[in-house]
Amino acid sequence: MAGIHINDIESAINWWRERSPSPDNVSACPEVRALAEVYALLVYYRESQCDEATMPPKARDAWLAWYATTPDAPCIAICSTSQGDSVCKGCGRTEGEVQHWPAMSPGAKRAVWRRITHEGTAWRFNRYAERGAETSEAAAVGTPPGAA
Repeated sequence: MAGIHINDIESAINWWRERSPSPDNVSACPEVRALAEVYALLVYYRESQCDEATMPPKARDAWLAWYATTPDAPCIAICSTSQGDSVCKGCGRTEGEVQHWPAMSPGAKRAVWRRITHEGTAWRFNRYAERGAETSEAAAVGTPPGAA
């Protein structure tokens, strides 16, 4: 199984903090507490990822709730792997990642997102950045790009 990066855990914690704020500015909701325990262990052991398969169930469920709010695929509907490229110029995924995307675990998908974002070479991040933003927004609300 793939690892879930500490940045994703932090994003999930912040998402839950906004969604379920502390009523007394001291206590945190159960989801934040579950994720914070994983986050603290990563910091303590100086690790950057936790194993998706062995993550405590409550923390995993809280992380998956946040994950469901993120765009699924980085595709911007300009796929050069269908033209024979080993890496898509549009989204930055490899041919194998494009082909196996539906079967990939959430942690594996986030690892790909992290890599392509850090590389920043795909057209989604420069040449067609507005299309990338449009497809990400559409994925977040569940509508096809350009259908708004």
